[in-house]
Amino acid sequence: MYDHAGFEGEAFDSEAVLWVRGVDYVTGWRDAGLAAAELGDALTAVGVDTVGAKLRAGAAADGSGIVRLELSAATAQEVAMLARVTAARLRKAS
Repeated sequence: MYDHAGFEGEAFDSEAVLWVRGVDYVTGWRDAGLAAAELGDALTAVGVDTVGAKLRAGAAADGSGIVRLELSAATAQEVAMLARVTAARLRKAS
């Protein structure tokens, strides 16, 4: 189980995937786990309410890492507002 900074998640389940010979899924999942941790830290640092939020590390069919973020509608709106404010600040700074 992946649990970081108030986020819930799932451990890599080798039984739940269709394996293709020669594809390195574990490295992709590991990379996604690191990216999920970084994203979780960033969201927590800006004050996003993470109660009930889930970050899931996984691997795509080609072995590349993927991160799934599940939020309540209210939290998703909060993240969208933070992204818009940040984008506006970055435009002003350039």
